[in-house]
Amino acid sequence: MTRKNIPGTSPFEPIIGFSRAVRIDNYVHVSGTGPVGADNAAVAEQTEQCLTLIATALKNAGSSIEQVYRTRMYLTRAEDWEAVGRVHGQFFGHIRPAATMVVVAALLNPKWRIEIEADALISE
Repeated sequence: MTRKNIPGTSPFEPIIGFSRAVRIDNYVHVSGTGPVGADNAAVAEQTEQCLTLIATALKNAGSSIEQVYRTRMYLTRAEDWEAVGRVHGQFFGHIRPAATMVVVAALLNPKWRIEIEADALISE
């Protein structure tokens, strides 16, 4: 088994003890990704920021959005599902990964309305 931690830009990674993503063999698991830098934006823009950060992590791991097979979306407001779903569809409409959308009480940053995880396979 080959493991590679993929760092992000969060100063909390060493404090909390996490990586933006972890590659194990040909699998990449991307941590829950909040809309860092888009904290005060509308939920659609927050979703786009999450997915852009995920795309960067995947690229750094040797993968891409096109290789994602599962996503998990955590929303703080049920009524946001459609806006979040539309942006998710812009990134994944042709890939159609297995996806879960869950409403939670809150996220770490109270301004965040969405956080997303992703899993991808690296085809070599």
